[in-house]
Amino acid sequence: MGDCALLNDVFSLTNNDGASNKTTLFIKVQNSSNLQASPPHISTEKKSKRVPTIVGSTIGTSFGLLFIVLTGFAYIFRGRKGLDEGEEEFLDQIPGMPTRFSYEELTVMTENFSEKLGEGGFGSVFEGTMSDGTRIAVKRLQGFGNVKKSFLAEVAAIGSIQHVNLVKLVGFCAEKSQRLLVYEYMANGSLDRWIFHGTWEKSLTWDVRKKIISDVAKGLAYLHEDCNNKIIHLDIKPQNILLDHDLNAKVSDFGLSKLVGKDESKIVTTMRGTPGYLAPEWLHEVITEKVDVYSFGVVILEIICGRKNLDRHQDEDDMHLISLFMRKAVERQLLEMVDKKNEDMQLHRKEAVEMMKIAAWCLQSDYTKRPSMSLVVQVLQGLVAAETDLDYSFTFPTMTTRVCGSNQEREAVVGISLPLPSQLSGPR
Repeated sequence: MGDCALLNDVFSLTNNDGASNKTTLFIKVQNSSNLQASPPHISTEKKSKRVPTIVGSTIGTSFGLLFIVLTGFAYIFRGRKGLDEGEEEFLDQIPGMPTRFSYEELTVMTENFSEKLGEGGFGSVFEGTMSDGTRIAVKRLQGFGNVKKSFLAEVAAIGSIQHVNLVKLVGFCAEKSQRLLVYEYMANGSLDRWIFHGTWEKSLTWDVRKKIISDVAKGLAYLHEDCNNKIIHLDIKPQNILLDHDLNAKVSDFGLSKLVGKDESKIVTTMRGTPGYLAPEWLHEVITEKVDVYSFGVVILEIICGRKNLDRHQDEDDMHLISLFMRKAVERQLLEMVDKKNEDMQLHRKEAVEMMKIAAWCLQSDYTKRPSMSLVVQVLQGLVAAETDLDYSFTFPTMTTRVCGSNQEREAVVGISLPLPSQLSGPR
């Protein structure tokens, strides 16, 4: 009896002709006559057994695929749900967190968000009243992504901060997709309403304006140096400076804040903030707390001059406040920049000009030459003297517009303006 061997390929035989050891292979095949002679009932029986097997296999495979798909969706949904639950658990565990409100409670307090106080890039602010009669301002954030991150940063960073010159965060809401912040109500609204619109600026005497500047400086100094984590506001402007019933100023809106460890001297971040208040180093993406100092310098000029940093109602040469400031400094005519609409300001023009020099110090193109906000506070308190060796050839970002692509899409582009002495009044 010889050995049996399984063929690897159909009829693959090796020809051993000429070899010393010849092997004879016997291949067993089914006789075709036997196939034809097979009884019909045997073939029918095999076919009848094969049909349910195929159907069963198909159904089983389909259910298997469906199970895999459903399992995948369940995993994704559970993951997302876990993130939301983890996020809300994180908010609940932060020490000293403010009150957590439900969305339904805030809907009732704001009368279905009917009284809008203002609107910004991150959402709208509505007036509300708590059950004990306390008035509140509810900021309703819109969208997801960065808005959620900003919300978490704001709640975590300033939830427990208490300072007389920072708007107090009373509470928050984190319910499903709803993200809201509840602030103390500031009776006199934002500073821009008092210095840019109507005749309200007439009631802002020199002493009131000087107090507002000092209040803002103290608030920023606290954020930069006295918090457990350094907080850079990144969007200091009159719209984010609120006034209470007695016209005390408080810094608000930390939605754009960037938290930095105290041992970090600088951070790298994407461009944020508002055109006109952006420091030149934004273009190099090297951002420190000195960007707030620069913005503060712009705000000082707006308060003293009683106008916006970009005022298209002015003559072309006077349209851009910093360009006008540089030109008047070179011409030694800063007295002419003091708010002409306010009689009391005209009586204190010399003091106002001294305040402008502090603004110039804050606007230095080299951010290392700008003062810290704590140093500004000391100067305003008369404890130390302000820097007098200043460069009035400021560098500042300029906003231009260009047309991109076939769709004529308009894109804002930030560039550097390096004005020559003969171009100090040129557009920014």
